Amino acid sequence: MDFGKLKDISHIDFSLPTESSENKRVLAQKYDKTLEVYVGCPIWATKEWVGKIYPSNAQSKDYLKYYAEQFNSIELNTTHYRVPDKETIEKWKEDVTEGFKFSPKFPQPISHEKKLQGVGLMVKEFCDAIAGLKEHLGVSFLQLPPFFEFKDLHILESFLNSFPKEIPLSIEFRHASWFKNDAFEKTAQILEKHHISTVITDVAGRRDVLHQRITTDTLLIRFVGNTLHPTDYTRIDTWVEQLKNWFEQGLKTLYFFVHEPDNVLAPDLSVYFIQKLNNVCKLQLKIPQIKQKDIQIKLF
Repeated sequence: MDFGKLKDISHIDFSLPTESSENKRVLAQKYDKTLEVYVGCPIWATKEWVGKIYPSNAQSKDYLKYYAEQFNSIELNTTHYRVPDKETIEKWKEDVTEGFKFSPKFPQPISHEKKLQGVGLMVKEFCDAIAGLKEHLGVSFLQLPPFFEFKDLHILESFLNSFPKEIPLSIEFRHASWFKNDAFEKTAQILEKHHISTVITDVAGRRDVLHQRITTDTLLIRFVGNTLHPTDYTRIDTWVEQLKNWFEQGLKTLYFFVHEPDNVLAPDLSVYFIQKLNNVCKLQLKIPQIKQKDIQIKLF
């Protein structure tokens, strides 16, 4: 992910901002669900993982199958560029394990080219396609382009008014105007009304997008590390404490996707996150097995 990427992070304050006072109200609602936590990476087609988290003789056609043996979710970025056909959807379902979830990213023509306007047929095509994932469909996410501003809120609201309620949706905001004054709170109230979740992005160069506002019992976090810099681990530590607090308040579903500059090291940080989460939150999430570590991980 190039968004918010910095070469020099020595001056960055990586602390989490104060969470919204509205979170307690949102999470206090009675949700008849058990806690579900999904952790993954933004890609599975990484040849550098052969011999690391994939078998040494793994072929590219089997990468997803091996990925799903290690992780229980994927940030599905390929759908941003092409809507998958039925054959592709069926192949993906065959390759993954029980309980695995895909979180498909909305196609670029809908979000960036058309800016959510006049996209009814495209939305139907996309939603029909990902609905084919059935029990493997996690929360989809709509990444608003960097030129989609708060003044366009009425466009977003119109889009949500006609969005199919059966498709789980979360939204990532990028333009700085969403995070000024009370703009995001006004937006969050609309998301609550439509039962739409927020995406929280934690990246060095855009600390404003780290908004800490929850609008449903589901949350998607995109965590962008810096090549296993020591701050990657301290940031994860802070997130785990925050998540423990939110779980106790009533957060029921978490999607946590780990990005690294070239994503080769994403499994390493994912292992640290899962082990820390298991320890602090008393969970029993499966820990990916790394056969060869590029950098020694210090756990606690």
